[in-house]
Amino acid sequence: MEKKRGSFTDKLGFVLAAAGSAVGLGNLWRFPYLAAKHGGGIFLLIYLILAVTFGFALMVTEIALGRKTRLSAVGAYPALDKRFKFLGYLSSVIPFLITPYYCVIGGWVLKYLVVFLTGQVSSAAADEFFTGYIAQPAAPVIFFVIYVTVGMVAVLLGVEGGIEKASKFMMPVLVVMTVFISVFSLMQPGAMEGLRYYLLPDFSRFSATTVMAAMGQLFYSMSLAMGIMITYGSYMKKETNLEKSVRQIEIFDTGIAFMAGLMIIPAVFAFSGGSEEALGKGPSLMFITLPKVFDNMKFGTLVGAVFFLLVLFAALTSSISLTETLVSIVVDKFKFSRKKACGVVYAWLLALGIPVSLGFGIWSFIKPLGMSLLDFFDFTSNSVLMPIAAIGTCIFVGFVIKPKTLIEEVEVNGRFKMKKFYSIMIKYIAPVCLVAILIFAVMEALGMITV
Repeated sequence: MEKKRGSFTDKLGFVLAAAGSAVGLGNLWRFPYLAAKHGGGIFLLIYLILAVTFGFALMVTEIALGRKTRLSAVGAYPALDKRFKFLGYLSSVIPFLITPYYCVIGGWVLKYLVVFLTGQVSSAAADEFFTGYIAQPAAPVIFFVIYVTVGMVAVLLGVEGGIEKASKFMMPVLVVMTVFISVFSLMQPGAMEGLRYYLLPDFSRFSATTVMAAMGQLFYSMSLAMGIMITYGSYMKKETNLEKSVRQIEIFDTGIAFMAGLMIIPAVFAFSGGSEEALGKGPSLMFITLPKVFDNMKFGTLVGAVFFLLVLFAALTSSISLTETLVSIVVDKFKFSRKKACGVVYAWLLALGIPVSLGFGIWSFIKPLGMSLLDFFDFTSNSVLMPIAAIGTCIFVGFVIKPKTLIEEVEVNGRFKMKKFYSIMIKYIAPVCLVAILIFAVMEALGMITV
């Protein structure tokens, strides 16, 4: 007898859990450093435009696919057309690549929380602290394993027992913390210059690279083109309004990303003068610049501890969602029990995550395409596989099963107000733009073009 598929107990549970997936390191770690690096206001404007167009269409598509088929990505596509079985596998490969390195970064966050809780703010503010720490052979691996284990325990408890309860607690706390630290950051001398840089678009800084960075961030931040939203859709009850839920998830996701920028970018201006060097710190911006900020603050140890607790909450909600997606794929494909599937996924995360962690230290000589292992997996998943999966999904929905199939699913409990816009976006605008972005990303990575 087939086991009944788990589901979220109510609409709030679904929205908070899906938002918990979307809100994570993509918002609090990745969004601020990309916004800082790519012109502040112009990056923010482009991202917002993409979120309400591309983001909306792709999220509606993925959640509707999941709810209609009651399957994760590996089964949802062939359930509607067997010729597109490959697309399910492609979408399923992406979270298997992302989750291990995501958990490595989660381990870094956990380490910084411990550092601040033990009062080592001055040590963390030193220039060499972060690079010295990630180069160590043991400590980063230990924190990575602890982080993975905590996330796996939540997933093992199941959809209602683990993910939903964790998200209902974590998301409201996340919002309150974000607002508090954003206000604190904006009150610092010199922060208003950073606020202007962040909010006012400078069109002279517009470039194809800015658009590409914003689109890549959209996939990463909103958990698109990696099977997660299809999996969450498969747990969504028919009486839940799909279109309204997508809007609420988008508001959560974009709002937290926006507030993260308010926390970090004005603070960089306040404590570094907003130099190009400071704004261009890239992935290390949060781990190198912010400890200096907290070290100069009154009660900086407390504020820093609260901040990294905030980031840890956000990271955990997303990694729980990623891990749940992997478990769901293994269960659907191999008919394993949930417990056995969790064991398989746990082993995979350790097997790939440990080399990624060591790639900054004793295995740093391994550089595929001249990149660290983490950068290589990030590029492969975000710049190559995600756009390909999104293009395939647009073709699948736009020209094979037709938009009407998913529009009917959305309209199970109400009119789909944006259905005309949705059809045009998914059939024509999205695939053409995604192809252009994919080609540009690959050419830039291979050094065929410079910007």
